Amino acid sequence: MLLAVRRTRSLSYFLVKSGAKKSDRDGVKIVAQNRAASYNYTLGEKYEAGIVLVGTEVKALREGKGGLRESYADVKNGEVWLFNCHIPEYQPGGYRNHEPLRKRKLLLHQREILKLIAATQQKGMTIVPMKIYFRDGMAKCELAVGKGKKFHDRRESERRKEAKREADEAIRRSRHR
Repeated sequence: MLLAVRRTRSLSYFLVKSGAKKSDRDGVKIVAQNRAASYNYTLGEKYEAGIVLVGTEVKALREGKGGLRESYADVKNGEVWLFNCHIPEYQPGGYRNHEPLRKRKLLLHQREILKLIAATQQKGMTIVPMKIYFRDGMAKCELAVGKGKKFHDRRESERRKEAKREADEAIRRSRHR
């Protein structure tokens, strides 16, 4: 015997009804980016890690506050930690507020942690946090394995970037004529 089940409301109705924003449901909301990372480091493989946060940190990040300028990640005792990531105190948090520069644990699979350990064993390699964002309501951190650039390497990459920009501009001008 077949039973017919009638669907009265779709899942998207409940998401909208519960107050979830469309940007949180559909994609990624970037909170903080480390723009200087690609300038200071030659970046390699990238990883996505979850972040262990307390409630007031999540609320501050949802307001779009947070910075990765001087932050870095390191592996200690088989766990990955994020250091110097600045998440300011949440104003209405009161006495339950967090410390803005505390170390935060990053959540990765064991095989990813082993790859990071192997990569950082090489001379000059480090783990650079690239951005913090929300995906499907969960806070994530994008990590990249990077090697620090020397001053002359930075100048060379700037020259290449400038040459590419000029070439793109010339192509754009020739199309508009």
